[in-house]
Formats: sequence, structure tokens, C-alpha cells
Amino acid sequence: MQTIRNAKNAGITRSVIEAIHENAAYLSEIDGATGDGDHGVNMNKGFLLAGTRIGEDMGFSESLLVLGDTLIMDIGGSMGPIYGTLFSTLGEVLEPADEIGAPLFAKALDDATQALMDLAGARLGDKTLVDTIYPAAVSFRTAVAEGRTFEDCLSAMACGAEHGKESTRQMQARIGRAARLGERSIGFLDAGATSCCIILQAMSGAMQPELQGVEK
Repeated sequence: MQTIRNAKNAGITRSVIEAIHENAAYLSEIDGATGDGDHGVNMNKGFLLAGTRIGEDMGFSESLLVLGDTLIMDIGGSMGPIYGTLFSTLGEVLEPADEIGAPLFAKALDDATQALMDLAGARLGDKTLVDTIYPAAVSFRTAVAEGRTFEDCLSAMACGAEHGKESTRQMQARIGRAARLGERSIGFLDAGATSCCIILQAMSGAMQPELQGVEK
């Protein structure tokens, strides 16, 4: 069975941080169409701060917890608690495992998705990051149920995230600042859905080279 070593694998989280840094201007540009235009700036600030606290010898789950705690405790606005909850939930589910397999990662994704929905009160179709992480988690879980390799499951997650992100373009925002625009929010990507897609795709790309073992 393919697994990912938990210990000394903080590089996966560092890859996510770097992806947000590289896309900060893009995220603020998207946010500017329907919001305050500061999503990329706030994301970059929080993620880079967390990056200074993540040691090279940290495990994957530990680095996720550090990222989550940093976003919750040190970053204001709505982004901090929302993404902090996502990463903290992922880290908490994965923390007990020395070797992370696809079924455990599926549970982590499902739990994180539910935690986000409970926190924000958002559902599918509200034009939020839930519209990205929900189909990504479903795609991953479905691939696991079909007996596909961990690598294939990660690829399915990335594809599900992409489709979810793109689906927000034709949605009317029902939560957050963009909701004030009503129908005028249609035709634009949601910034949170886009940043969530970047995160999940970066995580997928960073996890795949760390896979060990052969799927039977």
C-alpha cells in the first residue's frame, strides 16, 4: 500500500506556503472584482509568518498544526479562522499516524470540509471555498473507494478542486462581502475558492513524490 511518511515531511506544507506566496498578487486581483482586493495580501502574510515557525525536522501533521495555529491566532479577518480551521483539522486527524495512507487522508479531508461548513455556515453553491474543497474531498474519497492508488487519489483531488473552483464563476455569492453585489457577483471566480484550489493542488503535487510502497 502506498503511504506518506509523517515524520520530517514539513516540506509538503512549505510547498503550500510557497504556492500562496507565488499567487498572492493573482488572488488579490480576483478578490478585487467582488471584494476588498486584499485576499492575496492577507493570505501571504499569514502563510509566510507560519513558514518562519515550521522547522525542517517537523512532521507533516505538525507543520499543518503550526500553520493552522498561526492563521487562527495571528491573522485577523475571516481568512485566519477559516483556513486555520482547515489546516488544524487536517493536522489533528493525521497526527497519530506514522504512515499516512489514502483512507486516513480521505478522512482528514472530509473532517476538514465539515469543520469549514460548520464554522462558516457555508454550503455548496454559496460561492465560497466550500465549493472547492467539497468536490475535491468527494473526488479523493471516490477514488479511494474504487481502489485506485494514493497517487491517483491525489490527482483526483486536484482535478476536483479545479472543477469546484471554476464552478464558482457562474454562482451568485450568498456569503461574505461579495454577497452585497447580488447578481453582479456572477461571472467572477471566488477568491477563497481559488486560494483553496491552489492549496489543494500544491499539496497534491508535493505529496506525490513522497509516496512510498507499491499499491496492490
